[in-house]
Amino acid sequence: MTKRIKIIGIGAGDPNHLTVQAIDALNEVDVFFLMDKGPSKDKLIAIRREICRRFIRPDRAHRFVDAASPERERDAADYAASIDDLNARKQVVFERLIADELGDGECGGFLTWGDPALYDSTIRIVGEIADSGRHRIEWEVIPGVTSLQALAAKHRTTLNTVGRAVEITTGRRLKGFSEDADTIAVMLDAEHAYRRLEGDDVDIYWGAYVGTEDEILVSGRLSDVADEIERVRNEARARHGWIMDSYLLRKRSPET
Repeated sequence: MTKRIKIIGIGAGDPNHLTVQAIDALNEVDVFFLMDKGPSKDKLIAIRREICRRFIRPDRAHRFVDAASPERERDAADYAASIDDLNARKQVVFERLIADELGDGECGGFLTWGDPALYDSTIRIVGEIADSGRHRIEWEVIPGVTSLQALAAKHRTTLNTVGRAVEITTGRRLKGFSEDADTIAVMLDAEHAYRRLEGDDVDIYWGAYVGTEDEILVSGRLSDVADEIERVRNEARARHGWIMDSYLLRKRSPET
C-alpha cells in the first residue's frame, strides 16, 4: 500500500497562524516526525506539540517520532557544498523514518516552520525520496504563513510599495538595492549584514521570534537603530542559545 506524506507549513511561531487547510491536514496524519535540533531549541518542538494538542480532534489517534536533526558545518569554506552535504544527511534520516516508522497506508507529517516553499529543504528532500522509487509515496505540501508575512503584519507595513518589486535574499548575499526593488526582505543573517547599507537613507523593520512569547521588534531609520538591533539580537541569542529573525530594508522616499 502507498504511504502518504504531508509537509505542513505551521507559520512563524503563533499557533493561530495555522490555516484551515493545515488543520485539516493535521487531522489526517498518523505519525508526526519531529526533528530535534538540541536542547537550546526545545521550544520549537514544544510549539509543534502544542499545535497538535490544540488542533487535532480528541478522537484522532496519532503518534510522534523524534529524530536528531543533522547539523551543518558552520565554518565550511564552500557554503553550497555544506548545504548539499547537510541535505544528503537529512535525506538519510527522513528515509529511515519513512521506512521504519510509517506503516503501509499510513500518513506521515513534517511540520515545517513558516512556509515549506521558502528557505526550507523538506520539499526537495521528500521529492528526492519519492523520485527514487524505493518507497511508494504520495505527498502533498500545505502552505503556511511565512516569517516575512508575520514580520510585515507586526510592523503594520507591506512587503512591497506600489508598482515596485521586492527582493528576498539572505544576509550572506545582501549587496544592496536592485534597480527595480526598493524593498529587500532578508532572512538567515548571522552577521548583521544590514550594516552594509547603514550609510544609505533606509528604514529597517526587524523582528526576532515573531509570533512567539519571546517576540522582539525594532524599526526606524537604519542609521538610528542599527546599534540597538545588534545589541538586542546578541543579547537574545545569548539568552536563548539561538535566534530566528528577519527584516525588511526599504528606501526612504524624499518626503519621509
